[in-house]
Formats: sequence, structure tokens, C-alpha cells
Amino acid sequence: MKHWYMIFPRSKWISIYIWIIFCILPFYFLVRTLSPLQIFFGVVLILLYFLSYYFSFLSKNGLVYMWVSFGMALNILMTLFYGYVYLSIFTSFFIGNIKSTVGFYIMYGLHIGFTILSIAAGYFIELESFLSQTPFIIITVVGVVMLPIAIYSRNKQENLAGELESAKERIAELIIHEERQRIARDLHDTLGQKLSMIGLKSDLASRLVEKNPKAAIQEIKEIRHTARIALKEVRELVSHMKAVKLSDELGRVEEMLEAAGIRYELIGDLQKLNIPVLVENVLSMCLKEAVTNIVKHSGAKNCRIEIRQNQNEMSMIIEDDGEGITERTRFEGNGLKGMRERLEFINGSLMIESNPGAKLTITVPLTITHQEGSAK
Repeated sequence: MKHWYMIFPRSKWISIYIWIIFCILPFYFLVRTLSPLQIFFGVVLILLYFLSYYFSFLSKNGLVYMWVSFGMALNILMTLFYGYVYLSIFTSFFIGNIKSTVGFYIMYGLHIGFTILSIAAGYFIELESFLSQTPFIIITVVGVVMLPIAIYSRNKQENLAGELESAKERIAELIIHEERQRIARDLHDTLGQKLSMIGLKSDLASRLVEKNPKAAIQEIKEIRHTARIALKEVRELVSHMKAVKLSDELGRVEEMLEAAGIRYELIGDLQKLNIPVLVENVLSMCLKEAVTNIVKHSGAKNCRIEIRQNQNEMSMIIEDDGEGITERTRFEGNGLKGMRERLEFINGSLMIESNPGAKLTITVPLTITHQEGSAK
């Protein structure tokens, strides 16, 4: 809206060629007259109108209404002196983009009133010319009435959709924050007392090793028993967490990519995966975040997801052939940052490449998991 070429508005339902015709038509009306002075005066009016239209898009606050009012006055002059009523379509388009509700309805009402009055006066001044244009004048009046309302409603809807999306993202962030706080509280309540007890008994056992070996051995046994209870409680806590299966998330990802017209390829056998619930939750959320970004911002045609696991670690590679991370810098502020925070919670890492599409490599160590499995 702030560039000169926006005099041809971008619209899904108004062709640029229509606007070009509306720009050329006034000159056709001018050359029909025989007086060079009239032609000169008309050209000046047209140039002044497009100049005011240009400044309308650049101006802010009250200056916008000044330039729109100036454009309305030029509409009236072109209608009365040359029988050209169609510049009012340009003014209607701009009025539809006014954000202020009060300002929109004031300018909308004034524009309709002035347009109709100038057309009515034109029929008295040059009846024959206006009668020949009557069907097109009726269409113009309908456009003056309907176009601003349609554009204003569409802009409002787009703004509301953007606000709703922002609200959803904010709610998601708050939910994640609250979940982290809940997990932290549960872990503190579950492990805090037992870890303190283990620390105290370890200090006691170290002092008793030389003085009373039997008592030290007993303390060590109690430390082992307390550690087993703590491990059991942690496992119960994790098992009650809301599980997000990686296989289920992959199914949703496939549907999302297909809906966006992006070819999808999965490499890896999910049946052979053996990962804890917490790690699976985090990987599922990271996968969803990455694929959502591909659909929204990348412009990719293909997407490849590869999942691998060995004894020491698990890796997930998400690659597309779109514009690349360098073209999606705003995602770094929220999406990638959130992924890194989640992965840090499970000692995971994120590596980013752009060649030229984006390639995200997520790696999570599984050494602790295997140690826990062997201790069962």
C-alpha cells in the first residue's frame, strides 16, 4: 500500500487490466473535445487526481482524509466538465482500505453523495453524453456503493484472522510455559526430598567408612533403595504425561503437506523405534513446528523426513527444497527458538543448513534411556 505501483491495487477479484483501462479512458474522453484549452485543463485534472491518489496511500492520520477529499473534488470536476464519472472507482477502492471505522463511514457516505449529485447534475448539463453512458454509469454507481464495503469487510476479516492466529500462538506459548511449570513442580515434589536424603546419607556414609564400615554399608543400601524409589516415581510421572506419538504426528504432518500440495517422503522404520515418552513428545512437537513452517513460509514442492536410531542417539532430519532458512528469518525468533528450548530439556541439539532449501537435523542422545532400561 506504500508503493507507487499500488495505484493498480492487488486484488484476487479485480484484474490489473481493468485498472489500466480506467487510467486510459479519461484521455479518450478528453480527445473527443475540439478545444486545446479544454484538453490541457482535463490533462491537468487527471494528473492532479492520480497525484492525490498516490499521496493518499503515503499519508497518515488526517492527511489521508485531505487527499481523499481532494480526489473527490477532482471526480466532480471531471464528471461535470468532461462527463467522465469513472475516476470514482479509484476513490472507492481507497476508501475501502481506510482502517478507522468512523473515518471509513464518513468518507464512504460523502463519496456516494457527491458521486450521485455530480452525475445528476451531469444529466442536466450534457444530457446526450450521459444518456449514452447510462448503463456504465449505473455500474459505476453500484461499484461506488458496493466496492468500499466489500474491501473494508475483507480487510477486517483478514485482520481478525491475523489476530486470531496471534492469539492461538500466544495461547500455545502459555500452555507450554504452564506445562513446564507443572512438570518442574511435580519433579520438585517427587525428587526434591529424596535427592536431599541421598545427599545427606552419602555424606554420612563417607564419614562412617573408616570408623564404622558396617554402618556405612547400611547407609549405602538405604541410598540405593531411595534412588530406586525416586526412579520409580519419575517413571510413573512420565507415564502419566500426555503422550504425543511420533507415528500419529507423522500422519497429521502427511495430511498437512498433501493439503499444501507438497510431495512427502518418509525414510525410516517407526516400528523399530525405542524411545521414552518424554523424548517422543518433544520430537513430535519439533516435527510439527518444522513442517508448519515449511507449509507457511518455504514455498517448497518437496519435503523429506528421515528418522534414524542407534544405540547412542536418535536423529530426525527434516528437509525441503524451498527458499531456505535465510529467507525465513522471522521463524528464527519463535519457531526455531522454541524447538531449541524443547530439545535442551532432553539434552538434544538442532543443526540448521540451507542448500538452498532448509535442512533441520535434530539429534537426541539415548544413553540415559538405555541405562534405565538395563536397570529394570
